[in-house]
Amino acid sequence: MKAHTAETLATMTPAKAIDFLKEGNQRFINNLKVNRNLLNQVNETKDGQFPFAIILSCMDSRTSSELVFDQGIGDIFSLRVAGNVLTDDMIGSMEYACKYVGTKVILVLGHSKCGAATGACKGGAPGKLGQVLNKFDVSIKEVKEEMPNVEQSSTEFIEAVANHNVIHTMDAILEQSDVLKELFMSGEIGIAGAYYNVDNGEVEFLKEQLHD
Repeated sequence: MKAHTAETLATMTPAKAIDFLKEGNQRFINNLKVNRNLLNQVNETKDGQFPFAIILSCMDSRTSSELVFDQGIGDIFSLRVAGNVLTDDMIGSMEYACKYVGTKVILVLGHSKCGAATGACKGGAPGKLGQVLNKFDVSIKEVKEEMPNVEQSSTEFIEAVANHNVIHTMDAILEQSDVLKELFMSGEIGIAGAYYNVDNGEVEFLKEQLHD
């Protein structure tokens, strides 16, 4: 499979970009990965890159976006940070991808058994890590209201927080970036949230937002 070009990217819609990710994950979980010559893709992308998606995912070693969506060199921009939390740097990177490269979809990818979500629910941490874990506070509050009788340190509660964090992050992206909101409202980009199961490799799409 060849790397994406300016021409193939220009003809792609946000909905099709999401479909590409879903199809790639199906190949991954069925061990039917596309046959790629990665060295050829290195050569094809030496003068430019045209990724169709930008993915904000966790730094967890089990959640490499290129692998779980069966993508090659030049196909996706990959942003990784503990807990797939949102920062100004991440937003700026998304703005670059979508406005200046033409990337069609932003995906926030959470995952099961997330260490960051677990740490946040069990009391946080000192130092800079604590600042990362504090970004789960809104999701923890929401889950407490929805599940008042569930222990905060339980697996059920932590998984719910990790799911909420995906949706909260999706919403925050459009709230905090006028650039991305304008692109979304004009239909040039879509935004989606998904959840990766570390037990079986399957990605569940939680929410998809497309604007006509």
